Amino acid sequence: MGQLRIARIYDPAEPGEFRVLVDRLWPRGVAKDRVDLWLKDAAPSPALRVYFDHQAGRFAEFSEQYRSELAGSPVIEQIRQLAGHHGKTVLLYGTKDRQINHAVVLLAVVNEAAPTAR
Repeated sequence: MGQLRIARIYDPAEPGEFRVLVDRLWPRGVAKDRVDLWLKDAAPSPALRVYFDHQAGRFAEFSEQYRSELAGSPVIEQIRQLAGHHGKTVLLYGTKDRQINHAVVLLAVVNEAAPTAR
């Protein structure tokens, strides 16, 4: 697998990276050409997103439930394949908090995932 990281969508792009938006909603004020691929299915379900509401006290429970949603999801393997194909891949999110957001959990799950046998 190539280099994989997370970043806010509002951060400047680095040369040669493949930018993947992993939010269910399109961030305000962002042009479509700032993203190479939009993976809505990588985001938490609408109900879980509303429950979490970016409240730090709910992050542990949110993380557990989001991991359950991601279990067996084809999006994990899709992200791993993108990272392998593009070398430098960045998963983009819109929220202001860099430590308490769904992309942190998503990146951990992708990194923990065993490669699918071919």
